[in-house]
Amino acid sequence: MEKGGDNEDKRREEEKAIDEWLPITSDRNAKWWYSTMHNVTAMVGAGVLSLPYAMSQMGWLFGVTVLLLSWIITFYTIWQMVEMHEMIPGKRFDRYHELGQYAFGEKLGLWIVVPQQIVVEVSTCIIYMVTGGKSLKKFQEILFPNAKPIKLTYFILIFSSFQFILSHLPNFNSISSVSFVAAILSMTYSAIAWTVSLKESGREVSYGPTSEKTSDNVFMFLSALGNVAFAYAGHNVVLEIQATIPSTEDAPSKKAMWKGVLTAYIIVALCYLPVAFIGYWGFGNGVDDNILLTLHTPTWLIATANIFVVAHVIGSYQVYAMPVFDMIETYAVKSLRYKPSTILRVCVRTVFVAFTLVVGMTIPFFGGLMGFFGGFALAPTSYYLPCIIWLIIKKPRRFGLSWCTNWLCIIVGVLLTLTSPIGGLWSIIKSAKTYRFYT
Repeated sequence: MEKGGDNEDKRREEEKAIDEWLPITSDRNAKWWYSTMHNVTAMVGAGVLSLPYAMSQMGWLFGVTVLLLSWIITFYTIWQMVEMHEMIPGKRFDRYHELGQYAFGEKLGLWIVVPQQIVVEVSTCIIYMVTGGKSLKKFQEILFPNAKPIKLTYFILIFSSFQFILSHLPNFNSISSVSFVAAILSMTYSAIAWTVSLKESGREVSYGPTSEKTSDNVFMFLSALGNVAFAYAGHNVVLEIQATIPSTEDAPSKKAMWKGVLTAYIIVALCYLPVAFIGYWGFGNGVDDNILLTLHTPTWLIATANIFVVAHVIGSYQVYAMPVFDMIETYAVKSLRYKPSTILRVCVRTVFVAFTLVVGMTIPFFGGLMGFFGGFALAPTSYYLPCIIWLIIKKPRRFGLSWCTNWLCIIVGVLLTLTSPIGGLWSIIKSAKTYRFYT
């Protein structure tokens, strides 16, 4: 009996040592404003730059409706995530898939959540590779307009060099300074985008359909829905961020986390809505899929905004990559029984960054990628999976306010998931027709 007890104690000590090594659970000393920084960094990224273009595909009525409805739905579902983190006394759901396993069962929950979360986080990192490279290229073209053109591939390679270095920071709290700078810069370039759009407005613009073919307009509309979904993708890292905040019986982590999330969502609204509405108002359907590519003067300010985007997506990449690192490293040490070590961490993270680099260089279609992955992967995890889990665990009264609200979010999210990937895939195929690899 005593031997069995010793083995149990030894197993617990091993698990504790592993948890103290893994990126998500190794440091639980975060402050509430860390939550604000990480959430702003996660959401206000490549997504905000595409919102004027999404508006141009949807028009004023549908564009305004979809943007505001998405903000309200995802604000509600992120509140659910924060509440469910410690809904079971003495238990913290530190990872999205742990919450899914509690709701759906050990095996089914893993299969429902993990594939979606991996697709979201990996695709977001790939898109940020493309965004960083394109912004670097734009920065170079503005400063040196007469220089010989340089392939986009090389700029993506330059951007990846920062990720190869920063990816070896051990956990969320270790990237807090990177996230802080990224959050500040995201607000700054968002402000630059809408103020310069306001300054350049006055020219004759069109708000009508962008194509003479009805089928093209339908596909572009669907792709735009995915772009909007991509802009509200922070839910995939919410529980992992909350896991870094200390929690006691008197001061549960949800109080500090909600304070940070509320602040972050106010900032998101102040960034998204002016950029989307003023950018579309100023350029109509002539706006690019990245608003900064549409702006021209003053050149020094546009160049500054582009370099701010680069700095921001460097931080955003790390916020989305950290849960992936945690998943892979958890599997390596708990299932494959590898010893937690620096060598293991370096190998895992280097391979991941290299993978996203190669894919980003191969298919650098900014708008199409966001439209496809926004609907295919990001919509489920942000719009309706939290609602399904809430219904299973909380069991609200049938046809009551909570029950109806959750089902409304589920219906909207499912429609988004089924329709927007079609438009995103159409956009990718259309771009690929004239694209030459690595040029």
